Amino acid sequence: MDLGLSGKVAIVTGGSDGIGKAAARALVGEGANVAICARRPDVLEAAAAEIAAAGPGEVLAISCDVSVESKVQAAVAQVVERWGGVDILVNNAGTSAAGKFEDILDEVWNADLQLKLYGAIYCSRAALPHLKRASGGGRIINVTTHGGKAPSAGSLPTSAARAAGLALTKAMSRDYAADGVLVNTVCIGLIKSGQIYSRFERQREADPSLTEEGYWNALGARIPLGRVGEAQEAGDVICFLASARASYLTGTAVNIDGGSSPVV
Repeated sequence: MDLGLSGKVAIVTGGSDGIGKAAARALVGEGANVAICARRPDVLEAAAAEIAAAGPGEVLAISCDVSVESKVQAAVAQVVERWGGVDILVNNAGTSAAGKFEDILDEVWNADLQLKLYGAIYCSRAALPHLKRASGGGRIINVTTHGGKAPSAGSLPTSAARAAGLALTKAMSRDYAADGVLVNTVCIGLIKSGQIYSRFERQREADPSLTEEGYWNALGARIPLGRVGEAQEAGDVICFLASARASYLTGTAVNIDGGSSPVV
């Protein structure tokens, strides 16, 4: 199936690892030119080389902290200078911060909201003028979690930030439907990523007998499909939402969680 992405220009934040890198790989494989943004230049460049191998689209690596609006503006300007516009924005930058309400300090709240919510706001604000002019309509895909719909115990501040991301998605989809800009979100469950693997390494330090296979199997046992998701499975859904084949989808929230969310 031709997704109609050849020659499109995409920006993927948090594009050096996990879901962001997988989404960028899928987009490049469909012929889109993709700028990946992340904070660590060394990891970013290595990811860009890996993604470029998926071709035929081009890849541009931009070191950018999306929690700083001036840096976001500079990154978008660099993309527009290189390729002439922006058709697709994937707001993926974020980390997993989870704890009990009374244990979370103000600086943790501020950092989490600044990265996840304000990062998406800054990127959308900078890209929106270009998305409105995109041939065939612009696309914004916000990466959130199913915890934004149904928070579990000990899930703050992430669940609150992701709930805000869901509201941002729906409101923006209404605001910009007339401009042809489609805004959707994917609500991620348990997906293999650098963050999850780091947890495995910490647990293995405490218990050297723990194997990687055993770790993934134990996590997968909690999921209705019986396994942890692969980053590329999420990346492919994001790629579809960015495509011409998703031209009648806006304001939607798609769970990518193996059936683990208690809500649709």
